[in-house]
Amino acid sequence: MRLAELSERSGVPLATIKYYLREGLLAPGRRISATTAEYDEGHLRRLRLVRALIQVGRVPVATAREVLGHVDDDSLGRTIRLGAALWALPQVPEPDEEDENVRAAQHEVDQLLRTLDWTTAQNLSSISPAHRSLVVAVATLRRLGYAWDAELMAPYAQLMHQAAVRDLDFVETHPSEAEKVETAVAAAILFEPVLRALHRLAQEEESARRYGIE
Repeated sequence: MRLAELSERSGVPLATIKYYLREGLLAPGRRISATTAEYDEGHLRRLRLVRALIQVGRVPVATAREVLGHVDDDSLGRTIRLGAALWALPQVPEPDEEDENVRAAQHEVDQLLRTLDWTTAQNLSSISPAHRSLVVAVATLRRLGYAWDAELMAPYAQLMHQAAVRDLDFVETHPSEAEKVETAVAAAILFEPVLRALHRLAQEEESARRYGIE
């Protein structure tokens, strides 16, 4: 397809596509003349991912370029490739290790991972942004008087594991390795608002069933 068709099918303005091309977020098309290039379904798929990163995830262009670099690095295994891409996304800052709430949260998170036997999460705990985010969130809860511990978190973690199984089952429906990794990264950005909204709807439904709506 030509650039105009790529713009029409993706819903991305021509000027924006040209900007993505200049910034290295989108690979050049196959040159068919001095002034014309041809684009394929891979470009369309990549455009959707770029838009997810920048518009929904609010990821800066430089960070998006780093994420996409990991997505395209086929020298890595899928787990490392996906992990590197997700870790390149904006993350929470390092917590204050001297804060007693942070230390207590770290203990509870580590206890949770041992209880669940999540060995990969345990092994990567010192460098994992997701681990850090959980510690920061639990520390904040504790600071506000909500003493969440491993026992309280375990049922939620088990539900999230079921969600992760669904996520990767969906990823596996895509044929190529590139599509699998792209879909997983897009899902990390796009599915979280869906899960958050579903959680709130479920709370509303359960509250109405238990207590009525009057």
